[in-house]
Amino acid sequence: MEILRTPLPTRVCGCCGALRPRYKRLVDNIFPEDPEDGLVKANMEKLTFYALSAPEKLDRIGAYLSERLSRDVARHRYGYVCIAMEALDQLLMACHCQSINLFVESFLTMVRKLLEADKPNLQILGTNSFVKFANIEEDTPSYHRSYDFFVSRFSEMCHSSFEDPDIRTKIRMAGIRGLQGVVRKTVNDELQANIWDPQHMDKIVPSLLFNLQQDESPSPGVEKEKESPIELTERCFRELLGRAVYGNIKNAVKPVLMHLDNHSLWESKTFAVRCFKIIMYSIQSQHSHLVIQQLLGHLDANSKNSARVRAGIVEVLSEAAVIEASGSIGPTVLEVFNTLLKQLRLSVDYELSGYNDLSNLGTKVIKEHEERQLQESVIKTIGSFASTLPTYQRSEVMLFIMGKIPVPGMYPALGSANTGYEGSRMIQVMLLKSLFQVTVGFQSTNMLTALPTSFLDPLLSFTLMEDAEVRLLVLEILISLIDRHENRLKFSSISIISDISVLKLKVDKCSRQDNLFMKKNSQRLCRHIFLVCKEENSSQRHFESLFTLLALISMELANEEVVVDLIRLALALQDLANDEALPLFNRCAIHALSASYLNLICQLTTVPTFCQHVHEVIQARQKEVPFLLPEDVFIEKPSFPKLPESLEKMEGDVLFLQTKIAETLGGSGYNTERLATPYIPQLTGTGFLHFLFYNVKKGRPINELLKSSVNATEAAIFKRSFGIVIIWTEMVDSVSMEEQERERRRLVVERFQTAPFEEIAAHCGARVRLVQPPPSPSGTLSSAHGQAQSRSIPIYEMKFPDLCVY
Repeated sequence: MEILRTPLPTRVCGCCGALRPRYKRLVDNIFPEDPEDGLVKANMEKLTFYALSAPEKLDRIGAYLSERLSRDVARHRYGYVCIAMEALDQLLMACHCQSINLFVESFLTMVRKLLEADKPNLQILGTNSFVKFANIEEDTPSYHRSYDFFVSRFSEMCHSSFEDPDIRTKIRMAGIRGLQGVVRKTVNDELQANIWDPQHMDKIVPSLLFNLQQDESPSPGVEKEKESPIELTERCFRELLGRAVYGNIKNAVKPVLMHLDNHSLWESKTFAVRCFKIIMYSIQSQHSHLVIQQLLGHLDANSKNSARVRAGIVEVLSEAAVIEASGSIGPTVLEVFNTLLKQLRLSVDYELSGYNDLSNLGTKVIKEHEERQLQESVIKTIGSFASTLPTYQRSEVMLFIMGKIPVPGMYPALGSANTGYEGSRMIQVMLLKSLFQVTVGFQSTNMLTALPTSFLDPLLSFTLMEDAEVRLLVLEILISLIDRHENRLKFSSISIISDISVLKLKVDKCSRQDNLFMKKNSQRLCRHIFLVCKEENSSQRHFESLFTLLALISMELANEEVVVDLIRLALALQDLANDEALPLFNRCAIHALSASYLNLICQLTTVPTFCQHVHEVIQARQKEVPFLLPEDVFIEKPSFPKLPESLEKMEGDVLFLQTKIAETLGGSGYNTERLATPYIPQLTGTGFLHFLFYNVKKGRPINELLKSSVNATEAAIFKRSFGIVIIWTEMVDSVSMEEQERERRRLVVERFQTAPFEEIAAHCGARVRLVQPPPSPSGTLSSAHGQAQSRSIPIYEMKFPDLCVY
C-alpha cells in the first residue's frame, strides 16, 4: 500500500538511473569509481556547460552536491568529499549569473559541514574553498547571507591546541586565512553584516594577536608554503586595518587594548609597541589621531594601575608619536599634553605618598624606582609628540606647559595634601624637564614669537629660586630656544679659547625682529644672569650653562648695544666675585666665567686693543692666580687644595679694567659713555616681584632680600617704585600674627586642661592684680582729695567719631 501512494515518476526514477534528472546524472558522472583518480575533467566540463546554459538549475546542482557531500562525510569517504569541493569551486569560478545566490547558500552549507568536522584535513579543505569564494566579486547583492558562524569558527581555529605541532600550525594558518576571507567578503558590502561591529571585532582581533604573539620555529610543512604564521597574521592584520574608515578605527583598536590588558602585555612593552606600530603604519594617515585618542583614554583609565603598566602605555604613545611624523595629531594637540602632564602629576603624588589611591591608603604600595621610570617615559613621550609639531603649535604647547607650572607668587602649590611643598617642587622639576623636551630642536626665525613676554617672564622667575635643579633647567631651556645654528655643543665646557676660528661657528647678522626682542628683553636677561651667579648653591654645571647662554646670546642676538651691555655684565660679575659672603668656589667660578666670556667676546668684536688687554689679564692670572681661570676651577673632580684657603680682594693686573676696555672699544665706534657706566641690574618686570613674594612667604624679611640682591640705593628705589611688595609683606605678617594668636590660645586651653588647680588659681590672681579696668565712656571727675570719681553723662550728650555715626 505504501508503494501505491508514491507517484509513478518517482518510483520509475528510483528504479532506472537513465530516467533521473539530467543535472543529477551530470553530477554523478564527475565522480570516478576510484576516488584516487580524481575529478573526471571531461564530465566536469559538461556539467559546467550545462550550468551556464541553464542557470536556473544551478541551485539544484548545488543542493544535490551538498547532499552527496554530507553523505560522503558521514561515511568517511573523504576522497569523494575532496572531489565534490573541487567541483563546487570550479562552478563558482565559472558561473556569475543572478541565480548564483542560491547556489552560494548550498556552497556555504557544505563549507560549514567541513568546518564542523573533527578532521583537520576537512577543516583545511573547507577553509581553502571559502577563501576561493571570498575572492569572487559577485554581480548581485545578498540580503540574507550571514557569516557569524564563519567568524566564530575561524577564530576558534586560530586558537587550535592540536597535539601535533605541524597540524596545529596548519589549522591556525587556515583560521587566519579564513578570517582574511571573511573580511574581504564583507568589508565593502553594505548589505552584509557589519564586520566592524564589536561582536565580530572582539573575536577577529584577539585571534590575530594571539598568533602574532607566538614565537614557534617554522615546521617543514610551513616552509613549503613559504610563509610563517606570524608573517601571515601580520599581513592579515594590516589588511584589516587598511580597510578601516573613520567610524571603524575605534572598534578595531579597542580589542587590541583589551587583549594587552587581559594578558598583561603592557609591562614587557615589546609586543605592545609592535602591535601599535603595525596599526599606525596600516591605517590611513588622517585617522592616526584617533588611535592617539584611544591610547590617551586608556592611559587615563589605568591611572591607578601599576607604574609598569602605565609606563608601557606611555612607551607605546611615544612610538606612535614618532610614526605620526606629519604633525596631524588633529584637534587633540593640547589634550595629549594635558593627559601626559596629568599622569606626571599623579606619579609624583604616588611616589611621595607611597600609594596609588590617595583616598584609600590601604590599596597598593608604590615602588619609587618604577614611578621614576614612568616619569622619565612621560617626559620622553612629551618630547616625541612635540617633535612632530610645526613651530606655531610647539609655541602653543610651551605656553600651555608653562601655565601648568606653579610660578612663585602667582599660582598656588600643585602638591596634594599628602605631598605638600616637596610635591610642588617635584612637579616644578618634572614640568620644566617636559618643557625642555619640547624646546629640543625648536627652530624659530623670530625670537619675539618664540619667547613672548607671557612665557619669558614666568620662565625667568625660576632662575631666582633656591632650588639649584630648577635654575639649571631654566638655563637649559633658554639655551635650547636661543641656539638656532647648533652652536651650543661647542660651548658645553668653559675654557679659554685662544682662537675661536677653530670652532667653525655659524654666525648670522642680527635681524630686525631679533633687535626688537633684545631691545625689549636684554636688560631682563642680563639681570637674571647676574642674580643666578649670586646663588650660593650653584654648581659647575650652572656656570657652564651660564657661559653657553652668554656665548649664544652674543652670536645669535647681539648688536653693538647688546655687546656693550654684555661686557658691562661681565665686568659686574668680576666685582660680584669680591663678595666675601659667597663661598670660595663660587667666587673663583665667577671670576673664571667672566674671564672666559670676555676672552670670547673680544674675539667676536675683532678689536685688536680690546683683545690685547684681555690676553694680558689672562696671562697675568696664569702666572699669579691660576685658580681664577676655568682650567683650574672647572674640572671633572674639583681638587679644592688647588684653590686658596681664602680669597682676598683682587687688584692690579689680574682684573679686567672697565676704563681700559671703554678706551679700547671707544675708538671702534662703540658707545663710550655706556661702557664707562658700571652695570646695575634694573629691577623691572614681574619676575623679581615673584621672587620676592615667594621668599617673603617663606619667612625671609623684605629688607634682607633687597640687601642680598641689590645695594641700599637700589633697594630704596625699589620700595618706592613697587609698593605692592610691601603690601604683600604686611599681608604675610598679618597671617603670621593670626597663627601666633591661634597657637597662644591652644597653649592656654592646654594649660587649663592639664595644669594643677593651685597653679591655675595663682596665675589668674596675678592677672587680676595686673589688669586695670578700661576707662568709662562716661568720663571721670576728680574729687577734692584727688581721687577719681565717676560722673554719669547722658548718651545723647556723648560725642562719637564721624565714622561711627550712621
